[in-house]
Amino acid sequence: MYKAKAYSVSSATSPFIPSTIARRDPTPHDVQIEILFCGICHSDLHQARNEWSGVMPTVYPCVPGHEIVGRVTKVGSAVTKFKAGDLAGVGCLVGSDGTCPECKAGLEQFCNNMVLTYNSPDKHSGGVTYGGYSDSIVVDQHFVLKVPANLSLSGAAPLLCAGITTYSPMRHWGVTKGKKVGVVGLGGLGHMGVKFAHALGAHTVVFTTSESKKDDALRLGADEVVLSRDANQMNAHAGSFDFILDAVAAPHDLNAYINLLSRDGNITLVGAPPEPLPIAAMGLIFKRRSFSGSLIGGIAETQEMLDFCGQHNITSDVEVIPIQKINEAYERLLKSDVKYRFSIDMASLKND
Repeated sequence: MYKAKAYSVSSATSPFIPSTIARRDPTPHDVQIEILFCGICHSDLHQARNEWSGVMPTVYPCVPGHEIVGRVTKVGSAVTKFKAGDLAGVGCLVGSDGTCPECKAGLEQFCNNMVLTYNSPDKHSGGVTYGGYSDSIVVDQHFVLKVPANLSLSGAAPLLCAGITTYSPMRHWGVTKGKKVGVVGLGGLGHMGVKFAHALGAHTVVFTTSESKKDDALRLGADEVVLSRDANQMNAHAGSFDFILDAVAAPHDLNAYINLLSRDGNITLVGAPPEPLPIAAMGLIFKRRSFSGSLIGGIAETQEMLDFCGQHNITSDVEVIPIQKINEAYERLLKSDVKYRFSIDMASLKND
């Protein structure tokens, strides 16, 4: 074991403070990474404040962070995919059983025994896993991704969660050139959805409640912007969408968007509203529409996404902050006061 510098939170109401955590020495199959940037995901906030206590209670101290990019500093004797000096990424998963049907299908995100990057039982330490708000991390090579060298590392970090969360359902539902795709909500997830839909060749329409976001939506790649509170604008698109990505985490009317789907059209929810959302059966039954959810992606698909981003020069729009501003960033995140993702420059950790 070795000591790593980190920022941790000790309770649901405590601020983040500098701390020291234990990391394992690399085993034969492990990759040790110096963390250069770590994105801030809204789920980090939920976990830090124990807001998912019913399904995923937080174990303190907690070190969040699952949008990690860095440079390999050491590899185990059996590692074949990486060498010291390589750029590498780590997303939401650092382990799974590898033997279940989900793992064998390359869908590790659905493994019943998946190990999350933080706040999961850690078989190596006997405690819990610690995430990317740290200067280094040690991860099994299977769960380490290659980061294209042409990408801005600060903007690449959020691809490991926000990127794959929006890319995966688009690939699953066949978003390609000639398709009409809607993106509901223009936040951390939604802005990535717009970039991917555009790069995949789809006619891309952004739905927003705020007219002030129109110019930004067009800049990000939208072909059209619809104000969702305007019934006439909504009705003009009735029955015309092949796929809609819903990235809104607040209560909203799903039926209004279901009615915009064409025959066999799908709407996929990647936001996580806290309360159940009512759905009218007839909206689905007629035209054989479907409603589904999606959770990140498997390791192979995440690598595919990163390679796609390298080819199309896609990164997240980020505001880079030092780790010392993490508490302020969380308060701003609650107010949606960021375009569109915070990325922590982990070099700032050396100042503590």
